[in-house]
Order: sequence, then C-alpha cells, then structure tokens
Amino acid sequence: MFGLFKTDPTRKLQKAYEQKLEQAMHAARNGDMRANASLTEEAEALREEIDKLKKG
Repeated sequence: MFGLFKTDPTRKLQKAYEQKLEQAMHAARNGDMRANASLTEEAEALREEIDKLKKG
C-alpha cells in the first residue's frame, strides 16, 4: 500500500539519458563533435545505470 507513492528511480535516469542524447544531437548538428562525443559518453553511463537498476 505504501509502495504506491514510491517514485521509480529509473524514470528520472531515463529522462536525464534522453536529455543528454538530445544535447549530443544538437551539438553534432552545430558541428561541435567534441561536445557530441562527451555528451554521448555521459548518456551511455546513464544507460548503464538504468540497466543495472532494471536487472537488480
């Protein structure tokens, strides 16, 4: 019953993951490939955390 009000930790990480990917896309469109690579790397780290939470 009290689990009803718990927030899903993966939801917050998923939103951050999608924002990082969008920022990376905009950086690539603007020709900033270093920022694109950095943001993509950060997004992949978030994706790994999401996968760990879903498995464990």
